[in-house]
Amino acid sequence: MSFFPIFRTIKFVNEPVADRWVAGKTVLVTGATDGIGRETARALLRAGATVIVHGRDEERCEATRREIASDSDRVLTLVADFASLEGVRRCARSVAEQTAELHVVVNNAGVYMRRRQLTPDGLEMTFAVNHIAPFLLTALLLPLLLRAPSARVITVSSVAHTRARLEFDNLQAERTFDPYQAYALSKLGNLLFSAELAERLAGTHVTSNALHPGVVATKLLREGFPGSVGQRSWHGAVTPVYLASSPAVEGVTGKYFVDRKVREPSPLVRDATLRSRFWTVSAALAGAEPRP
Repeated sequence: MSFFPIFRTIKFVNEPVADRWVAGKTVLVTGATDGIGRETARALLRAGATVIVHGRDEERCEATRREIASDSDRVLTLVADFASLEGVRRCARSVAEQTAELHVVVNNAGVYMRRRQLTPDGLEMTFAVNHIAPFLLTALLLPLLLRAPSARVITVSSVAHTRARLEFDNLQAERTFDPYQAYALSKLGNLLFSAELAERLAGTHVTSNALHPGVVATKLLREGFPGSVGQRSWHGAVTPVYLASSPAVEGVTGKYFVDRKVREPSPLVRDATLRSRFWTVSAALAGAEPRP
């Protein structure tokens, strides 16, 4: 069964061009060895940022570095597997070793699992990689973000979040597993996390926003929605690049963007009580809580 029709196809006429706001700043892009992440890293590098390219395979990280800027010392690589909490912690430690302050985090890494699979920590893989990993990573990177004069947390979600069923007794598919529902739940988790983080960071100079990148011909689309036709990877990078670099969104926080414009997310995201409960559960599962 194809769920492709729920996606809103977005057309852009130009490749993403990052604003010079990021020149001289340090940016981490997770899942940057292909697809949307790679094009996001490429655009931000061209605008003068130092980009930390994250992936789970050393050879692919190095290949990405050579592809986007073979002769630049502004591309750093970081290998970490987000399928384990320790892998996420190692990622955060590596970032701290490479930079004293961090200006932008693009939480882009994601998976689509056809069968229920547990991580070494006993979490359902889709939920762990797509939601718990960025939750924990952001928590661990907050000290670096708070050191920067201005910083942004950007989380790549999906319009699929509108189809999610939030059942607190089935977050790990303990009762039933449906691959699309697991994916949709993780994308709803991205939005609940992004919005609640914005609330908890109010009064600081760190903003938090989420986005739907469009329907893009990535590995995830092929795995999750076989037969669907997506746009080229750079189409999907337009909105994350905009949120990472545009002066127009300086100070904007707690929003959901589609095609570089603010859109209304699922009503669940506006439920403060639900967001707080989901945050508490996520913090317990991650073993850490983002604090300003």
